Amino acid sequence: MPRIPVQTVDTAPHGSREIAGKLKKKVGKLLNIHAGMASSPAVIGAYDGFSSAIAEHGTFDARTKEAIALAVANQNDCGYCQSAHTLSGRAAGLSDDQILAVRSGEVDFDPKLEAITAVAREAAANTGYVSDPVWQAALDAGWTSEQLAEAFAYIAENLFTNYFNHYARTDLDLPAAPEIAA
Repeated sequence: MPRIPVQTVDTAPHGSREIAGKLKKKVGKLLNIHAGMASSPAVIGAYDGFSSAIAEHGTFDARTKEAIALAVANQNDCGYCQSAHTLSGRAAGLSDDQILAVRSGEVDFDPKLEAITAVAREAAANTGYVSDPVWQAALDAGWTSEQLAEAFAYIAENLFTNYFNHYARTDLDLPAAPEIAA
C-alpha cells in the first residue's frame, strides 16, 4: 500500500496541478508515480525540473537514455521504474532481449551502450563513485568527458524516481517488467 496518497489533477495541491496535467497529457494518464509526486508541489516540481532540463539541454538519443534508466532501476531494485522503462525502452527501439541484457548488466550487443550503462550502474551502486577502469572504458568506447558529465543528469533523474518509489511504496499501474533469468 502506498505511503503517499495518489492524487488526481483535481485533488492535487494547487501548486502541483499544472505539472500533473502536463504529465497526464504526455502519458495518456496520470501514472501512480506522478500522482504520488503530485502530493507535494516541491516533489513534482523537482522531477519536472530534471525532466525539463534534460529535454532542453540533453543530447543523448532515446535508446541511450532508456538504457541508462534501465541500468539504474535494476541496480536500485526499483520494480516500478524497470516496468516503466521496459515500455519506453521498447518505444526507443530496444528489443526485449536487449532490455533484459541492460537490466542484468550483460550488454554484449553494443559496446558503446555497454560502457555508458556500466558507468550508470556503478555510479548508482556507489553513491556516485565510478572507478577509473569503468570511466576509461567509457572514454575508450567513444564517450566524451562532456557526455559522461551529461550522463550524470540521467543517472540523477533516475535515482530520484527510484528512491521516490521506494520511499512512497508506489503501487505498480503498468505491466510488470519480465523477470531476469538467474
